[in-house]
Amino acid sequence: MSIWTDYLARSGARFDTDDFGVNFGAPHADADALANGAAAIPLVHLGLVHATGNEVAGFLHNMFSSDVAGLGADAVQWTSFNTAQGRMLANFLLWRDGDGYSLAPAADLAPALLNKLSLYILRSHVQLVRPPPEQALIGLAGQAAGDCLARAGLPVPESDMRQVVSGLRRVIRLDSALFIVDLAADEAAPVFDALLSAGATRSGTASWYLAAIRAGLPLVTAATTEAFVAQMLNFELIGGISFTKGCYPGQEIVVRTQHLGKTKRRTYRLGLSGPSVGADTGVALYAPEFGEQPVGIIVNFAPLPHGGEALAVLQSGCVATGGKIHVGAPDGPFAEVLDLPYKVPL
Repeated sequence: MSIWTDYLARSGARFDTDDFGVNFGAPHADADALANGAAAIPLVHLGLVHATGNEVAGFLHNMFSSDVAGLGADAVQWTSFNTAQGRMLANFLLWRDGDGYSLAPAADLAPALLNKLSLYILRSHVQLVRPPPEQALIGLAGQAAGDCLARAGLPVPESDMRQVVSGLRRVIRLDSALFIVDLAADEAAPVFDALLSAGATRSGTASWYLAAIRAGLPLVTAATTEAFVAQMLNFELIGGISFTKGCYPGQEIVVRTQHLGKTKRRTYRLGLSGPSVGADTGVALYAPEFGEQPVGIIVNFAPLPHGGEALAVLQSGCVATGGKIHVGAPDGPFAEVLDLPYKVPL
């Protein structure tokens, strides 16, 4: 147990060993904190991989779906690592970290990601390592997140998908309501306390998932690895694919999918209501016109006191016709398609 997780345990945190999540007594998301304030969230469900070396930029550029070579020193980007068949092994946030780079995939995929990337190093001057447990990530989500960061004495990036470094603390802005603080574990507890003193509400992994779901930002986990081509997760819509760079694993499939002009399956946001909706990552979705044949799968789910919200890959035809979507079985609970902050082609 690290200094950071020990502090969380003493603060009443409960850890879920199945999905690397954490909660503070309430397993559901705190939608009120997101809508009216800010939620401070230990991002223990995310792992970290550090990449360094004289040839690291070219190596990562040749491995990932985004334009790593064009990533500015203060920029961050979404990217993915795919199989030769174009299936997404993992997706993650990528940022410049000193002379190297940091990757933040799902924690349950981080070891496998490191191992598979290592197979490609060969004679390249590249080092890939998992950081020591002395490194921590804290999420701040909600409409007042930026103000809360400032009151806590942390820098606030001025625009989306940018980072600011102050000493050993790095603040990453995904959008105006989603931030990540990357810092040493021995600084994490006082920074977390400062965020709470600045008005943030202590919250768990479900709140981060809810904020990411509403922002349309999917996360591949062990339950869904190799299940999707990048466009199924709207990755070209959130800047995770470059169509002007050279080859990378799966590039031919990703480009061909784009040039076909229409992706039959896309990621949509769903709202579910009721005391027991049966939803979770990897659960199948159904539509009456398809009978017993699943039409999609839940990618990420955030429980709420009376239901929840999800990002799900669905056949676009089901959404275009306004058909009903059912969770877990053809006669399962009904799911409503909700808006995303960007337009999804039908």
